[in-house]
Amino acid sequence: MDDKDYKEEEGKPQEPPHSNEPENSGNPSDDKKKEEKPKKSIYDQYRYWGSDSGNGGGGNGGKGSVRRNRVALVALILLIISFAYVFFGDTSSAQRTETTYSEFLAYVEAGAVSDATIVEQSTINYTVSGYEMTCRIPYLDTDLLSMLSSYGVNVSGAVQPTPFWYILIQLLPWLVFIVMIVMVMRQTGAAGGNRMMSSFGKSHAQMYGKNDKKVTFADVAGQKEAKNELQEVVDFLKHPDRFVKIGARIPRGVLLVGPPGTGKTLLARAVAGEAGVSFLHTSGSDFVEMFVGMGAARVRDLFAEARKNAPCIIFIDELDAVGRSRGSGLGGGHDEREQTLNQMLVEMDGFSSDPGVIVMAATNRPDVLDPALLRPGRFDRQVVVSLPDVQERLDILRIHTRKVQTGGDVDLPRIARATPGSSGADLANLVNEAALFAARGNRTTVSMDDFERARDKILLGVARESVYMTEEEKRATAYHEAGHTLLHYYLKYTDPLHKVTIIPHGRALGLTMSLPEKDSYTKNRSYLEDRIKICMGGYVAEDIVYGETTTGTSNDIKQATEMARRMVTEWGMSDLGFISLANDDEPLFLGREITQHKDYSEETARRIDQEIHRILDRCMDDTRSILTEHRDQLDQLTEALVEKETLDDKDIREMFGFPPQEHVTDLV
Repeated sequence: MDDKDYKEEEGKPQEPPHSNEPENSGNPSDDKKKEEKPKKSIYDQYRYWGSDSGNGGGGNGGKGSVRRNRVALVALILLIISFAYVFFGDTSSAQRTETTYSEFLAYVEAGAVSDATIVEQSTINYTVSGYEMTCRIPYLDTDLLSMLSSYGVNVSGAVQPTPFWYILIQLLPWLVFIVMIVMVMRQTGAAGGNRMMSSFGKSHAQMYGKNDKKVTFADVAGQKEAKNELQEVVDFLKHPDRFVKIGARIPRGVLLVGPPGTGKTLLARAVAGEAGVSFLHTSGSDFVEMFVGMGAARVRDLFAEARKNAPCIIFIDELDAVGRSRGSGLGGGHDEREQTLNQMLVEMDGFSSDPGVIVMAATNRPDVLDPALLRPGRFDRQVVVSLPDVQERLDILRIHTRKVQTGGDVDLPRIARATPGSSGADLANLVNEAALFAARGNRTTVSMDDFERARDKILLGVARESVYMTEEEKRATAYHEAGHTLLHYYLKYTDPLHKVTIIPHGRALGLTMSLPEKDSYTKNRSYLEDRIKICMGGYVAEDIVYGETTTGTSNDIKQATEMARRMVTEWGMSDLGFISLANDDEPLFLGREITQHKDYSEETARRIDQEIHRILDRCMDDTRSILTEHRDQLDQLTEALVEKETLDDKDIREMFGFPPQEHVTDLV
């Protein structure tokens, strides 16, 4: 039944069943109108008491509630009738006087019994002088019938009638089960009179309307190129006639590609806020369902809802959850996920597509998406949202520190330089951790020391100062870290040292941390070889001092070996020359361990191993030469670490008389 028929049946105007308006808006005039309404009858009150508030009390949802209450009322009446029948209906047994079996035999011998009825070989009903009597047969009496026959008693048999309450008890579990199933089906399918399965096909997207809190491009720091690309979408939504007159077609879909935490979702909301249109937000995993066809149904419902609110923006986060290439994996190509993807392809560019609906999506795995999604007419524009550079990190820090009371010693440009590779989410977490450190210290402002501690906690891990280390272990750890540290001052192509500590952080017993002064997007061969030498510093220092090494060098060996292997196989930084010997291709849903294979001969593999060993051996000789030459500084740095546990770059430069580090001041 549609909304119109329901209004005519009720005889008065009501809100349609899908109305989201509350029943009482708080307007005094509405209360006055309610008082002027005629008093409802008991039946009307009963109907509205049973209405479903989740559906506004109208439409098929309210009617379904009334029907449920009618069923409950009928069940209650039947239950009362059954109890009345049990207690008052069957009174035949109550009118008989119960006697013992011996008394019955005595009456028979006295000739007082003329007729007897044996009920299922357990009870005897008889009459004595007009009185109805009954007795139970306590045991199997084989001589009973012959004895009754000898005294001229007329014997008959009967079957015990099944009580109504017994039948009701047997059927009660099934009735309860059926009633519960009906109520659940009506409850889940109350909106629009649908049944339970149809409710799964509803989209889970959240609607952000024009009156909700807006996010604009001013709230997004950095990402100038991405905002310029998205400005065209904003202009089209604001002034579509300008594009229609010239014959231009706005991109139907915009795919935001970038690492996690770079602000892809924030940019999508900013587009909706700048354009002043509705914004539907969902994720790729919302379409994945155990029931076949539910994902495609949710896609249809999502686009239908967007067309109702056009112009509108649909934002699908983590698109790769549903948009992976079809026909991948071991299970074939026909599954629920691919049906969902097919429906999405049709909705984006099909017969029913609407130019007023723009689809935006975000992913950090564009390489696994189906090619049909990326063709012109669907996601025909890809906007790269990259990690922020040093100036953008400074702008992001300024936005996140607006609501934080910072002290006068806080140097945001220094923090921006000291956090290379951090995303916007990482910087927001950094500011929050610094504020938490200040709150734990009962301070009202956040100092620079709080930011330093927050950065060390995020990058290095939580300091485990409670770990007990013997003096021998502590000194061995200090020698290891001193070997890493000293190389920073004698190698040319290294990042400046930030700090060195022998306080355990995370799973490491000690840490040596360096921070680049500027963002770099490529690394040359000299830099990589110096990085390998720094990795070897702890191993060589232990070998020089103790003549043997410890298990604490395992991670350093792994990093150095991996770097040397990539120099040979990927970056052409060996005598093998300009050739790629690494294979990054792998089938979807299968790991490298299953599909790894070689595209080169055994002879080439032997040459790769030789080149890796040659790079590592050359770096090892240089590292040993530097640390052996400056053994006195290695011992001095170790003693300082054992005493103070943590040293920064300034402390080490003052200790050895190195010139102070020059800082770049080009940030605004």
